[in-house]
Amino acid sequence: MAWAKKILRVNLSEGSVKSEPLNMEWAQQYLGQRGLASKYLVEEIDPKCDPLGPDNKLIFTTGPLTGTMASTGGRYSVVTKGPLTGAIACSNSGGYLGAELKMAGWDMIIFEGRSPEPVYLYISNDKAELMSADGIWGKSVWAADKIIRAKHQDPQIRIACVGRSAEAGCFYSAIINDLHRAAGRSGVGTVMASKNVKAVVCRGTQGVGNIKDPMAFMKATEEGKKVLRENAVTGAGLPQFGTQVLMNVINETGALPTRNMQEVQFKGASKISGEAMHEPRKSDGKPNLTTNAACFGCTIACGRISTIDKTHFSVENKPEYWGNSGGLEYEAAWALGAATGVDDLDALTYANFVCNEDGLDPITFGATVGAAMELYEKGAITKQDTGGIKFKFGKAEVLTQAVELVAAGEGFGKDLGLGSKRLCEKYGHPELSMSVKGQEFPAYDPRGIQGMGLAYATSNRGACHLRGYTVASEVLGIPEKTDPLVTEGKAGLVKAFQDATAAFDSAGICLFTSFAWSLDDVAPQIIQSQGWIYEGGR
Repeated sequence: MAWAKKILRVNLSEGSVKSEPLNMEWAQQYLGQRGLASKYLVEEIDPKCDPLGPDNKLIFTTGPLTGTMASTGGRYSVVTKGPLTGAIACSNSGGYLGAELKMAGWDMIIFEGRSPEPVYLYISNDKAELMSADGIWGKSVWAADKIIRAKHQDPQIRIACVGRSAEAGCFYSAIINDLHRAAGRSGVGTVMASKNVKAVVCRGTQGVGNIKDPMAFMKATEEGKKVLRENAVTGAGLPQFGTQVLMNVINETGALPTRNMQEVQFKGASKISGEAMHEPRKSDGKPNLTTNAACFGCTIACGRISTIDKTHFSVENKPEYWGNSGGLEYEAAWALGAATGVDDLDALTYANFVCNEDGLDPITFGATVGAAMELYEKGAITKQDTGGIKFKFGKAEVLTQAVELVAAGEGFGKDLGLGSKRLCEKYGHPELSMSVKGQEFPAYDPRGIQGMGLAYATSNRGACHLRGYTVASEVLGIPEKTDPLVTEGKAGLVKAFQDATAAFDSAGICLFTSFAWSLDDVAPQIIQSQGWIYEGGR
């Protein structure tokens, strides 16, 4: 396979950076990325260790197809013991960092210990060193990115960074790469900051080798791309609307969690949908959506780049938010919008920008704000607790104030930074946290999509739509339609999706390809990269 066959082991306590061989026996057994890094983690840490202590480890990991010509082969994952859940955390990200790491000659980075002073890791092909983070610690992701680029004077470097929220100890801080792509859930950024690591900076010019039969591999990847082009979801729906194509669909299904899951439909859904992002604003005649965007090697291009009306209350006198940045995807639009009852598209976009800027998981953030609003509604929290903010459902100003507080780790933002489980426990209503293992539900109400309820309950990282996406079958009819309101047969459905998802994640490709690809489309790409003969079929 297209392995560099090397691991970069960084002992932060000692300040040492060493190369070691990748365990190829494990790579064969566990495929790569999520599977392989999970094996390394469970072998190397005590499962009882403090997620934010020096005994936990943080692993940046690629898959066998990462950095190759396989479509969507830009994925990498961050694996650790997560502070939000206390369980294994594997957060997957796109962009360009994963491919750059592989092209620098590394399959994996393992951080261990804790640095006595803030540092960042700089990688240039075979050279890797820890450098002082003076001048960037305490800065947002966006600010740190500018400083790092100015220092190294290389426009092609790729940067993964944590923001102020992680440094402040927010339990659901993300690691942001390429300014708006995120290893987002479970608090992997919080672990990184707890180790006094601000960023991973990488430049790779070696390319990806070790493909034993390049011609057979090229043929397999081109056949896979053809399938993606011809599929209605990956060839049309996702490029045009991104994941936001789902907003109106799930709302009409009656499974859009609304106002902390008190309701299953949101009247304002159409105002924050993918279709709405295309519509010109009345205020300035421009649409929210500027363009779509793609990660490394991606032929789908589902990413969103958006702008905010310069006269909107959230960005008045804030020109740093006037430019194009990563726009709303479905999960973020739901959490910031329906979960809080807010239907102001520009306010949601601003909150999403701040999540990108300071490294917040918008799913947990929005769901936690929704829980806080219900706590306020019931009188469990008051203006005295919130610093004078009336946490009422549907208030766009409350959403934007809340995200600023959490990003900075100030005031009531410290409570919101606990996540909904700890927040609701603190204020005496644990039942108002819509979570599994401490991680908040994503944008699918399990009462309306029964398979997702079982998927949430059995996910090894808490409530998650990316461990078994039965929505594909129950709502979209992929690969076949099943009734979302029945429980019969859902155990087998969930297991099938969980197994397939593990394979896609571990290969180093995007899960969105699974709307078009079966495992029979993935297997030839992996196997031909090894030079084996594949005799499977669709």
